[in-house]
Parts: sequence; C-alpha cells; structure tokens
Amino acid sequence: MHNCRVLLLASLMLGLAACSLQPSQSSHPTPQVSGKPHPHFAPPPQGQSHWDPQLGVHVIDIAPALYYRERTYYHWNNGWSWAVQPNGPWQACPSSAVPQGLSRHYD
Repeated sequence: MHNCRVLLLASLMLGLAACSLQPSQSSHPTPQVSGKPHPHFAPPPQGQSHWDPQLGVHVIDIAPALYYRERTYYHWNNGWSWAVQPNGPWQACPSSAVPQGLSRHYD
C-alpha cells in the first residue's frame, strides 16, 4: 500500500515538474486563479487554482488531488500529508492540522 502511495505521489510530482519546464512568458509568472479569490489566503505560487469556499482551500487545477492554503495538502488512504511545494518533500500530518472544511470533506 505504501508503494502505491509513493508511486502516485511520484507521478503527481513528475506531472507538476513537466508543467514547470514549459517556457513562461515572464521571469516571474503570476499564478492564475479561476473564480473569486479569497481575500485572506493567497493562491499557490506554482500555477492555476481555484478557491473552493466549502473546502476553505485553493484546489490546484492541474492536480485536483492537491489543495493549498499556506501549504500544500494531499489526502491519501485516510491520512494527510503536507508540503511547502507540490513536489515535496511530504510530511504526514494529523487531520487536525488540515483546514477544517477540507478535513470534513474526507470524513
């Protein structure tokens, strides 16, 4: 089961890494947020996302299993991990450390 998790995370990271290899229009690309942005929580610095008011987080559009609110969250096999960036390094975290709306969504 752990190997499946590592494989899935590696696939997500490779997909995100491939996206970051695309040439950008500017040396400082601006993250794009679809929908209405949250007035307090900034969008993730690494790509398009949309704010989900029910979950209380930004959903990263190219990897809808990743969520962002001041850090990146990932739910797997009834557990949570977080990272500063979508490509890790990932650390396990309790559901109490996850934004409440997001945590409730998976309960």
